[in-house]
Order: sequence, then C-alpha cells, then structure tokens
Amino acid sequence: MKTIVKTLLIMVAVSTLVSCKSTFNAAETLEVQDNRNAVYQEIISNPSQFNEFINLAQQDEGAKKLMMQSHMQMMDSGKMKSMMEKNPEMKQKMKSNMQKMMEENPEMKEKMQMMMLDKMLEKPEGRKMLMQKMHENKEMQGEMKAKMMQKMKENPEMMEEMMRKMMENPEMKAKMMEKMKNKKEGPKEHKHNK
Repeated sequence: MKTIVKTLLIMVAVSTLVSCKSTFNAAETLEVQDNRNAVYQEIISNPSQFNEFINLAQQDEGAKKLMMQSHMQMMDSGKMKSMMEKNPEMKQKMKSNMQKMMEENPEMKEKMQMMMLDKMLEKPEGRKMLMQKMHENKEMQGEMKAKMMQKMKENPEMMEEMMRKMMENPEMKAKMMEKMKNKKEGPKEHKHNK
C-alpha cells in the first residue's frame, strides 16, 4: 500500500509540474507598468545586455529615428553637454557611433547637417563660428554655401534678416562689397585674355 501511495504521489507531482509549464508572452508581460520597469531596469543595469539592446535598436529604422530625435532633444536641453563634460569616454563613443550611423545612412547625415546648420544660424555666435570654419575649409565652404543658399531660397525672411545684419556690420559690408566688385571685374578680365 505504501508503494502505491508513493507512486501516486510521484505521479501527481510529475503531472502537476508538467501541467504548470508556463509560456512566456512578451506583449502580455509588458502591458503591466511594473513588469516594463523591471525589464528596463534589468537591461539598463547590465552593460552587456544594454549594448545588445542598443545594437538591436540601431538595426531598426524606426528605432534609429526615435534615437536621433531623443538625441537632438537632449542636445537642445543641454543635458547632453553636461553629461559629456562629466564623461569624456562617453563623448568619444557617442561621436564614433554618430559618425558610423551617418556613414551608413546618407539621408540621416543630411538631416543632421541641416539641423546643425539651423541651430548654428539661430545665434550670432553660431553664425560667426560657421563663417570662420567656412573660410578655413574650402570644401566645407562650397557645401555650406550651397546649403545656406538653399535655406535662404526656402526662407526669404531669413535671407532678408541676414542681409540686414551683414549691412549693419561695417566689416561684413566691406567684405561683401569687395566680393561684389571682384565678381563684376572678374569676367571683364577674362574677356580681354581671349
């Protein structure tokens, strides 16, 4: 009798274990806020899992766009600058990641350049720095001139504002007048050489 009871108990225990087999459903699990927070915290606290998560996100176009938007918002708020000042290693890593992403996606590179150009043109210091960099780098000078001309065609108010500011600045006005004068004289000289 004891062996029959033991056998029955073992069979009940085994059948209970087999019938309790759980199936994991990620969507159901993530519906509960506490579960989501626990999953996020687990990923964040484990560097290898976090890197794996970021790598997966970078392979998805929608996730890449969301990451870029988030990145730009952080840059706008100043959070990014303070984080990078505290952690130069992170700054370097982010630069290399951004470079890699832009090399892989020319459309993203163009959007980033346009966003950076917009930001630079918002403030006088940015415009001044942009002009200085353009004078130093001839290749950049051509690219930036073309982009700025495109922006000014799209936004006539911006063009008028820039022209007004250039005319208010005696140094800029003199440079602009000199360039205009040189352009007018340039073609005449070429005609005489022929």
